[in-house]
Amino acid sequence: MTPLNFRGLLPACVVLALPFGAAAARAVAIDREALVARHSPRLRALDYDAPLTVGNGGFAFTADVTGLQTFPAEYQRAGVPVETLSRWAWACDENPAGYVLADSNRDYVHPDGSIHGYPTDASGAAGQWLRKNPRIHPLGQISLDWDKPGGGEIAPEDIRDIDQRLDLWRGVIHSRYTLNGHAVTVATACLPDSDTVLLRLESDLVAAGSLGVRLAFPRGHDLGVKNTPAYDWSAPESHQSSQIAPNLLLRRVSGLDYAVALNRPATPAGTPHAFVVRAEPGRRVLSLAIRFSPAANTEPVAEPDFERVARHWETFWRTGAAADFAGSTHPLAEKFERRIVLSQYLTAVQMAGDSPPQESGLTCATWYGKHHTEMIWWHAAHFALWGRPELLARNLDWYVARLPEARAVASSRGLRGARWAKMVGPDLRESPGGNPLIAWNQPHPIYLSELLLRATADRSACLARYGDLVQETADALAAMLWLDPKRGRYVLGPPLWIAQEIYDPATSRNPGFELAYWRWALGVAQTWRERRGLSREPLWDDIIARVSPLPEKDGKYVALESRPDTWENVESRHDHPSMLMALGVLPATDFVDHATMLRTLDAVLRDWDWETKIWGWDYPMIAMTAARLGRPDVAVDILLRDGPNNRYLPNGHCPQRSDEKQRPGQPRREIAVYLPANGAFLSAAALILGGWDGANRPHPGLPQDGAWTVRAEGWKPLP
Repeated sequence: MTPLNFRGLLPACVVLALPFGAAAARAVAIDREALVARHSPRLRALDYDAPLTVGNGGFAFTADVTGLQTFPAEYQRAGVPVETLSRWAWACDENPAGYVLADSNRDYVHPDGSIHGYPTDASGAAGQWLRKNPRIHPLGQISLDWDKPGGGEIAPEDIRDIDQRLDLWRGVIHSRYTLNGHAVTVATACLPDSDTVLLRLESDLVAAGSLGVRLAFPRGHDLGVKNTPAYDWSAPESHQSSQIAPNLLLRRVSGLDYAVALNRPATPAGTPHAFVVRAEPGRRVLSLAIRFSPAANTEPVAEPDFERVARHWETFWRTGAAADFAGSTHPLAEKFERRIVLSQYLTAVQMAGDSPPQESGLTCATWYGKHHTEMIWWHAAHFALWGRPELLARNLDWYVARLPEARAVASSRGLRGARWAKMVGPDLRESPGGNPLIAWNQPHPIYLSELLLRATADRSACLARYGDLVQETADALAAMLWLDPKRGRYVLGPPLWIAQEIYDPATSRNPGFELAYWRWALGVAQTWRERRGLSREPLWDDIIARVSPLPEKDGKYVALESRPDTWENVESRHDHPSMLMALGVLPATDFVDHATMLRTLDAVLRDWDWETKIWGWDYPMIAMTAARLGRPDVAVDILLRDGPNNRYLPNGHCPQRSDEKQRPGQPRREIAVYLPANGAFLSAAALILGGWDGANRPHPGLPQDGAWTVRAEGWKPLP
């Protein structure tokens, strides 16, 4: 596809300055280097919760305190894993039984009495194979290789005098420490346009020939663990690591062939699937470039070019939006600013590839690496809002390319248009489980296309590129509704698994958020038709006029019309309070009553079960509703609240604990890092700082309490 011109409606040089009380922000350009630099993570001791990552959006390398991946078992067990992952690397076992999706079907009754099968049986042999294949594959472990005096393996306690820093402005990890009394420095980076890790290892130990770099290749992940699995080092005979040239290795594992090319020769380490690289005798610096690629790419690798990495990241930080809270007296200002900077970095490194991300980005595996399409809004909407729509386009172009598969899903379910499967690999094939009954993923491509259109100067090209995506997504939206002849209203579900994932999909009907999203998205799709010179779709207009109203009870919105007990039954008040998204994620319309939503927000703040399970994206989602309702104090408080699944690590990540019962006070982290939290945070920050169409003042989500000094540049308001 020809690149679109995504230079936005508000140039990066424009500054929105807002004086709050006595703390007045001067309308001068932000010193972006200083802003970014003051939040570069720095470690003075080993912290298993704080590995640091370099990457290019579709590939990432996460390093431990050594600047490499020397202690993967310790980090995986006690904190955040250190892995090497790419969105092109998928393994797939043979399928001798010939499993197809229909093998995991169960029957469900539709409102019109018809019966359809959906692949919701995840526990059977077919369901398990289809969930685990294809799956993301770890490309390799790159660690220190040290001839330890007296023998034995290098251990965490061997690393002393630690000083490690991720230079966010230049995209380089600098690690300094001592090893057996000898100083060691390591620079770690990743090329912006190649899945190439750059390393510069310097020490007297390198010159002595006792310190180098080791490459080791696991069989994959432990498939007995769905989320945050460890590497599987068993069965070395089941995969291949072939050295076909001194600088080139070929890997073959479970249907995946890939190449590992180096700028220096490697030698076998004496154990299966392991190789060692050492500097030339007497040289105290080992400069190493290691490229991972599909097997067809066997071109030589150039010497490490750290300056090219630096130029890329400086350009990244100098473009797009920025917010500087220097001079603010509010106690949350520094936390807000730091979380913005780190979340921008992490999402750019891990969530901007050619294939949409998994929920743990490129740090570790969750749900076998599958992309959950209901998360794409949280993953990618913020890119357009922060003035980087080209990164959103990378994600959305995958949806355009997968339209044929989405049409096939729709056809198999008796629908028109393109129906987006929920838990998918790169081929969009559905994974069995509750996934096929999720529906709130369906309107996302329409919303995201609208954000891209608002951010591009070449509107005609944008309409042409994404017009079919919008049209066919809307066709399926309309076909998923049923016109109830008794009520004269369009009904959504059953079967339906709503965004608040605690209700029986076989009986769920008319969830509030989904109804609002259907109506709004169909309206946007009509506007797209008119922009393209097409007439309005009569069916869509009829749905907009006659869709079922949002369910409410006792003056507050509830999750479901079919089970309106949200405010009577505490068991209905955990997981996502999704009814709030009808005014927050979505803009104000005449379909949602402002006063009713305000009462609903107050009820959520007062009565929701925050401890059982609430996810990292719920806090930003609730903050967006509060901001649009004119409650900026609540918006900032809830966005930055230190609560379950909203505690951010020194590296900017937000782990999620498990639903499983654990010892009191020690819930297990089921998901070591959770990128939808970072993406949702940035979207909420964009709403708070950049506002929305019709907002009556700058930075409408910040309290006017005299405690905020704000310089903000490059904003894209929400609808």
